[in-house]
Amino acid sequence: MTQTLLAQAIAIAERASAIPMAHFRKPLELVAKEDDSPVTIADRGTERFIRDALAEAFPQDGIFGEEYGVTEGQSDATWIIDPIDGTRSFITGHPLFGMLLGRLVAGVPQIGVVRMPALNETFAGARGHGATLNGTSIAVRQTRDLAQAMVYINEAEKIEAADPARFARLCRVGHTRRMAYDCYPHALVAAGQIDVVVDCGLQPYDYLPLIALVEAAGGLICDWQGKALTLESDGRVITAATPELRDAMIALLAA
Repeated sequence: MTQTLLAQAIAIAERASAIPMAHFRKPLELVAKEDDSPVTIADRGTERFIRDALAEAFPQDGIFGEEYGVTEGQSDATWIIDPIDGTRSFITGHPLFGMLLGRLVAGVPQIGVVRMPALNETFAGARGHGATLNGTSIAVRQTRDLAQAMVYINEAEKIEAADPARFARLCRVGHTRRMAYDCYPHALVAAGQIDVVVDCGLQPYDYLPLIALVEAAGGLICDWQGKALTLESDGRVITAATPELRDAMIALLAA
């Protein structure tokens, strides 16, 4: 049952990819939302397509999306949609924007899909069924020493502005460090390409679809205190390949 649901979610996300790609690197009208973040016709069109597909395939399930909010369902399942994770990347022609789709049952993430339209990559995972990249099995690395880890720092300017000393500590850890944004680094942890991502300023639709993917690949994802992510989390996220890396990053952030 879960694998069938995952296959349907993958198919919906991959079909929806055509919408942002039809607008990618072309002139776009931008609208500023209340939080001053940009939104485009591609964001709204993509979410509408996914919502319609979900409503047809799973009419009893609820839906929570970035652009159109909550549609209550009759079951205990809710689909989470971020139609374009990384709108700023999208509008500047940078190919590392993604699409996020997840399914929660009684609040517990069961399915997670990260679709990268410009790269034609689909990362997918389901609780108890492993994770894949374009259909090939993936798993996290087994790095345990933070000094040897490949570390990505998402939203670096926000972290630095909030706590320069903490940011300075982050910039000294790991074997290799990169600054980044959005969902792709988290998917790369699941794929065994990097070891740790530190992120902040996220909304539930940014992180909830990642949980099932990361955990299905053998990784861990939590807030900066090590607590499980929920709708009420504060948007500060750690994704790690191993418990040792998670614990080391929690300690570093708290120091």
